[in-house]
Amino acid sequence: MNIKEHIRKKTRAVWHWVKTNKIKSGIAVVLLAGYYFCLPRTLFSEPYSTVIESTEGNLLGARIAADGQWRFPAQDSVPYKFRQCIVYFEDQHFYKHPGFNPVAIAKAMKQNHDAGHVVRGGSTLTQQVIRLSREHQKRSYFEKFIEIILATRLEFRHSKDEILGLYAAHAPYGGNVVGLQMASWRYFGVQPHQLSWAETATLAVLPNAPSLIFPGKNQKLLRAKRDRLLKKLYDEKVIDKTTYELSLQEDLPQKPFDLPQAAPHLLQRIAKKQDGQRIRTTVKSALQNRVNQIAARYYQEYRQTEVYNIAILVVDVKTRNVLAYVGNAPTDKAHQKDVDIIPAPRSTGSILKPLLFGSMLDAGELLPNTLVADVPTQIAGYSPKNYELTYDGAVPAQKALSRSLNIPAVLMLKDYGVYRFYDKLQDFKLSNINKSPNHYGLSLILGGAESNLWDLCRTYSGLTSTLNYFTASQAKYRSDEFTDLNYDSTVQRTFGSETWQKPVIGAGAIWCTYNSMKEVNRPEGDEAWKFYDSSLEIAWKTGTSFGSRDAWVIGTNSRYVVGVWVGNATGEGRPSLTGVGSAAPILFDVFNLLPRQKWFAPPYNDLQEAEICATSGHLAGEHCPVSKQWIPISGSKTKPCPYHKTVQLDPTGQYRVNSSCEAIDNMVTQTWFVLPPVMEWYYKNLHMDYRPLPPYKPGCEGTAGTYMDFIYPKENGKVYLTRNFAGEVQPVIFKAAHTNPKAKLFWYLGNEYLGETQTFHEMQVRAGTGNYYLTITDESGNEAKRFIKIEAPE
Repeated sequence: MNIKEHIRKKTRAVWHWVKTNKIKSGIAVVLLAGYYFCLPRTLFSEPYSTVIESTEGNLLGARIAADGQWRFPAQDSVPYKFRQCIVYFEDQHFYKHPGFNPVAIAKAMKQNHDAGHVVRGGSTLTQQVIRLSREHQKRSYFEKFIEIILATRLEFRHSKDEILGLYAAHAPYGGNVVGLQMASWRYFGVQPHQLSWAETATLAVLPNAPSLIFPGKNQKLLRAKRDRLLKKLYDEKVIDKTTYELSLQEDLPQKPFDLPQAAPHLLQRIAKKQDGQRIRTTVKSALQNRVNQIAARYYQEYRQTEVYNIAILVVDVKTRNVLAYVGNAPTDKAHQKDVDIIPAPRSTGSILKPLLFGSMLDAGELLPNTLVADVPTQIAGYSPKNYELTYDGAVPAQKALSRSLNIPAVLMLKDYGVYRFYDKLQDFKLSNINKSPNHYGLSLILGGAESNLWDLCRTYSGLTSTLNYFTASQAKYRSDEFTDLNYDSTVQRTFGSETWQKPVIGAGAIWCTYNSMKEVNRPEGDEAWKFYDSSLEIAWKTGTSFGSRDAWVIGTNSRYVVGVWVGNATGEGRPSLTGVGSAAPILFDVFNLLPRQKWFAPPYNDLQEAEICATSGHLAGEHCPVSKQWIPISGSKTKPCPYHKTVQLDPTGQYRVNSSCEAIDNMVTQTWFVLPPVMEWYYKNLHMDYRPLPPYKPGCEGTAGTYMDFIYPKENGKVYLTRNFAGEVQPVIFKAAHTNPKAKLFWYLGNEYLGETQTFHEMQVRAGTGNYYLTITDESGNEAKRFIKIEAPE
């Protein structure tokens, strides 16, 4: 008879018995079903502590469970030493019995009967797991029977090692300490797998009598129990003689240890979404500890100036993994130590300027060195000021960025458009910039909006990754380059599919922007960084909000992004607080902890070498001095230089002439760099090589073009009268500029003649409230006019 035939025969026999014994079969089915479902699907319903670990598996911190117990989630495996200790101490036949040990139960019942009270328990480790899960049940023989039934069922559901894991996670260790891992940290300050044999033996005997673990008490009893277990391990050849003798010499724990709290604010962030779970994060333990030390050192320094809060975020651009997360300085409760600054919205200051610069480069509306105006400006009643309250007249765009000049940034935003820039910021997923563009206006580029360190680091990570991928993949992009940052090591970010379509800004514009950001003035003590081969090459930008409330800095190289915020969580400003003075030193200290990276490779597929006007930074015109420069391909759409023109001079070169006053053969044709009057007035004071246009030779007829302009006021501007301390209304001072330093200007307010000025064109005016036309004329009849509204003080 073959095997198949034998199986069929047995099956038929079973079915025959079932049919002929229906009542017995029904009872058997009910009993089997009851046995199968008697064990709850979730054995332990108690809440767990939230636990976070570093990417290497080191404990970063934990948060007490909701019921006030320190109970860590069960681990996948139990350390070898604890497995040996607990089995030999509690249940030597653990790997052989089906969940209960009849021999041990019989011996325990006899000894307890003879003694008249309980002197020995006969429970296996499996039964103890059941008892721990039913901790509120009254102890009785019936309960013992229930435990035996459930223990056998548990043996069917879980492996022996899994059962040990449940025991290790829920065994009582005195007070509110539950489970091996918490006990290991509490009593010895290390992880379970780092315990010695003596330490492991101590923790193996404690669940049997958790009250023994009380600092300074019960030491003899606890030592005796531990040493008996060590002797048993030695007798069973689990440990050798040397290990045994050395273990006997080890001291018992004397005082509880504090849990590591290397990333308390990351723990707080994770607990909001993953409470009661064990999360292995992407944080690198050594880096986190070093960054914590940097934050603590600067906190001790800054607190002397009443600045109490610091946040630092370090991101791996390649993976978007968070490598270090410092949500706040080690301050106190009075200064908001529990507030996580990283996701908190704060005024951006100048930190958004590179995004505008890059957007204009990408749109073909700017080149890196294009001259932009830096003059007193009033736009619809809004008057931006540079931090140092000075004016350059005209400044190359990338110098305006590296020096963080406010007026050029506002004028650039005006040209680019607030609505367009707002849409770009939405593409960068800056979630806190969520009001209408009209709400922000031009102040959007100077800190009128709020953002947070998490979003800003994500944005710069996306830009860096866009550039890296483009140069590494033959001019391709990825569709989801600005994906969110990640702190969970079990999660792997994806970046979408390959595409020829740029995600937000093209690689060429990013590369030019980063080259400009590399030139930002370094913090005090690192001004000569360019002269050292070992200097850090990073693209970085600072920001200081209005009232010195927030100091920002974001920096990136080809692999890492570091973001730093310094200030007070309460929003109080401090005069000493600036991005370059307060946040930047922290940034460079953090970058010094990271591996050095090569500078970004040029994305040649999105660049072109163009002829640029060496003076104005525009595309070279017909009369420009030319230099070669790599610019984004879109830069070819920009206008050629408007500032170089040809002029006709007399043979001496001292006067401009035309055919009405000079023979054509005597005229000398020359190229001249000419700025608009207001820009020129400030520019020439900082550039000694700038040559204003010569005046026209006496007798020459008419001049073409405009050669003068108002510095103050601006068109349709409001002029507010002020009072001095005596309450007297003060005069208004109007200013103008003329290309001819010897020119005379004649001033009129409405139909009233005010007077004339020469060389320095400033006119002091006393006028009542109302609407006026302010007019200036020169000796050649050129005229400039402004409509103004003068309002009196309240």
